Amino acid sequence: MLLLSSLHGGGAERVAVHLLNRCDPKLIDVRMGLLRKAGPFLGDADKSRIDVSRIGQDWLTFEGHNSNFYRPDRLLAGAVLAPANIASMIKAHRPHVVMSFLKGMSVLTYFVVKGMGQNRPRWIAREGNNTDAVIDDELTGVASRNIIKSLTRRVYRAADCFLANSHEMARGLHDTLDLDWAKVRVIHNPIDVAKVQRLAREALPVAQERPFIVTAGRLEYQKGHDLLLKAYADSKVARQRDLVILGSGSLEADLKRQAAALGVADRVKFHGFSANPWAWFSKADLFVLPSRWEGFPSVVAEALACAAPALVTACDFGPREVIEDGMSGWVTPPENASAFGGAMDMLLETPALTERFRDHGPARAANFDIARAVEAYTDLFLEQAAAGRRAVALEA
Repeated sequence: MLLLSSLHGGGAERVAVHLLNRCDPKLIDVRMGLLRKAGPFLGDADKSRIDVSRIGQDWLTFEGHNSNFYRPDRLLAGAVLAPANIASMIKAHRPHVVMSFLKGMSVLTYFVVKGMGQNRPRWIAREGNNTDAVIDDELTGVASRNIIKSLTRRVYRAADCFLANSHEMARGLHDTLDLDWAKVRVIHNPIDVAKVQRLAREALPVAQERPFIVTAGRLEYQKGHDLLLKAYADSKVARQRDLVILGSGSLEADLKRQAAALGVADRVKFHGFSANPWAWFSKADLFVLPSRWEGFPSVVAEALACAAPALVTACDFGPREVIEDGMSGWVTPPENASAFGGAMDMLLETPALTERFRDHGPARAANFDIARAVEAYTDLFLEQAAAGRRAVALEA
């Protein structure tokens, strides 16, 4: 059973839907438990395999900026209603293995599983982000940050298995959370290369008057759109190309004001969430990801599959595991708008380099194809189910 707050969001939710739809039912009966039946990925999921909270769905709203989770009303709903719903779903389906996605759901699952005693399933805690950076973004007070970091450490150490989506993340969180290496596994986020490449050939939903560069991601501090706007405004790129921003989030109004203040509002196109971002990627002169931190940015692998030249930051964690620097893309330091803008100009003035990226990108993306990832997840689920049976036998 895959446990998520909803199907809003990005990489984690997309991974869960892939697993729900693609795991071989002869080997693994995959179900999904949602606190809220909501989100743009619902349309892609096999709804016959989804269970949802039976009480309080209107209270279990955790979308938007991460700090929203700490509002008193949401904390109360999370503390009372969410564990009850998770427990009821687990008891109804009696899974051998549960996998919680991201920190908030893992904290809730920790308390549910802890209260189930010997009848509990094996628990995989899957993390797809830089937990310290996320907590620092969520909370301003030092004391509250330390409390949540201590709780997160306890939660992830208690899991039967800790799953990271990049090797960099596994190493980083092993050190900060003091994880047991024997429990740590790594599986990169899967991308459906065939689907991405098929949809990439579709026409754009909005005609573009000028060539463009493109980025995609939630409009939140983590993704560094403010840095991108400054880099774009100061670069030569803005004279010849528009900047297309795909995604929605709490900072949209702030970013539009920033673009206006920088004098580039007419050249920055905010197109919101796109069901087919790949059509944009394949037709862009450059795909850019200016993130301050990541886990494993699936969107970069998808851009490579579309043969889009890619520019990313060397943030913690993940982009450096997707991009072969200088071969399938280019990597710059994080939090450095000047370096990012300079790299944009250099790449677009060096067609031989961007053509190399177009040539090598699809082959690199094939390393993250969904078939490989689903096989790895299936092996992990079977491994954990077998470990659970051994544990029961020993206790008996």
